Amino acid sequence: MLDANMKQQLQQYLGNLREPIELVASLGDDAKSAETRELLNEIAELNDKVTARFDGDDARKPSFLIRRASDHDAAVRFAGLPLGHEFTSLVLALLWAGGHPPKVPDEVIEQIRALEGSYDFEMYFSLSCQNCPDVVQALTLMALNNKEVTATLIEGGAFQEEVESRKVMAVPAVFMNGASFANGRMNAEEIIAKLDSNAGARAAEKLNGKAPVEVLIVGGGPAGAGAAIYTARKGFSTTIAAQRFGGQVLDTMAIENLISVPYTEGPKLAAALEAHVGEYDIDVINLQTAEKLIPASKTGGYHEVVFENGGTLKARSVILTTGARWRQLGVPGEAEYANKGVAYCPHCDGPLYKGKRVAVIGGGNSGVEAAIDLANIVAHVTVIEFGDELRADEVLQKKLRSMKNVDVFTSAATTEITGDGEKVNGLVYKDRNTNELKTVDLEGVFVQIGLVPNTEWLRDSGIDLTKFGEIEIDHKAATNIPGIFAAGDATTVPYKQIVIAMGEGAKAGLSAFDFLIRNEAPEDIAQAAQKAAREALSVA
Repeated sequence: MLDANMKQQLQQYLGNLREPIELVASLGDDAKSAETRELLNEIAELNDKVTARFDGDDARKPSFLIRRASDHDAAVRFAGLPLGHEFTSLVLALLWAGGHPPKVPDEVIEQIRALEGSYDFEMYFSLSCQNCPDVVQALTLMALNNKEVTATLIEGGAFQEEVESRKVMAVPAVFMNGASFANGRMNAEEIIAKLDSNAGARAAEKLNGKAPVEVLIVGGGPAGAGAAIYTARKGFSTTIAAQRFGGQVLDTMAIENLISVPYTEGPKLAAALEAHVGEYDIDVINLQTAEKLIPASKTGGYHEVVFENGGTLKARSVILTTGARWRQLGVPGEAEYANKGVAYCPHCDGPLYKGKRVAVIGGGNSGVEAAIDLANIVAHVTVIEFGDELRADEVLQKKLRSMKNVDVFTSAATTEITGDGEKVNGLVYKDRNTNELKTVDLEGVFVQIGLVPNTEWLRDSGIDLTKFGEIEIDHKAATNIPGIFAAGDATTVPYKQIVIAMGEGAKAGLSAFDFLIRNEAPEDIAQAAQKAAREALSVA
């Protein structure tokens, strides 16, 4: 199962085990069970602290439990083979079960252990999903650190009938105590926040207790990371407040145009950005959604950012790097069938549509790349493009045209996504040349029509926005409000690319530095005013 290189790496990792662990498998007579037996035997042979047993009686076969030999409550179950993107999750589960400390803040572990109640999680993942490992690892961490939490992590391709019976049409999909709990990427802090009703209030209290900083960066994608590194290197106190560090990069699969890096993947790049930021004294605060910006001209002191949980952060300078999100079609049926046949991540959810008919809405690079990837998995792909022709690069169009199970309709405006009440069964589009409505029977719709900036929260702030919601900036990344800068996909800078966002973030950081060295801090201004007042009184 594992090649020589993987075995060597795994053996090195298992050298960090502090106490024995057991692998307890429940197997059938199928090929997947045979592969599971082979994998577990190979793991056990690499370290004498690992024991493999094959007398499990779990109903899901193949599946296996990873548990601490001295504490059987510290356990997590994998159903199917956690390879591909999930091999790292498997390695971490082995290490954590064996007492190796996870690289997460101590307060997160404390929050997991403090959870009250019993939680039985079942989570479905696909081996090609780059969003799934975060959820797999979060639930593993919780199961190994709270005996009232159990987690079964299920590779959907190995349990297709179960996936269909539970109507799982997008991964990661999490069920708790038998009921649907959440879809999409989440880390342990986000899951805890959904379970702990007081988490928001505590987070707000923590924010309100922080002293003002010199630079506050709102958003944690490539632009935010670039800005933070540059301001921190200049010696300025810097805070990043973000919904999730990494931003939309976390949802990006193949990255082949980042200069000097021939190929990488979004989660790997996000991890590298986080590691680089971690080299400096930068305060990174996740799970923060900005709600309001109050410029210094209105506060009489610092710029203030108010967050959804009620907390506030203050800074002499603010850099806005809130990025963008997938644009939605806005047609009937889209919201109703989200995660029930309507999807936005072909890499994550494509394997769930094996042998089925799907559509991709959008003929740009993202849409055509999605259609190419899906055509290798599904029975048939229909590409729907609003314009008169596809907008993707010619090399991608050539590849698409070579695929026999793809149809392309241009001058086509999607008007409705239809379903049977439980899942998608088709879409309706209008031929823009004839105004004729046409129906396509299918089981999945992947929307790939570009981005919309995350700037709604700025509309009453005084920041100038375009009619498209982009933040207007000048050649130095400055907004119309002194001391407030912006960078990345949320701005008017053309070409929404990772490498451009990084550079624009660095530019915004340098512009903030220039602003700060040329302008006094509010407390310095106040002290100067008090001194002038005292001198005036003494003269009088």
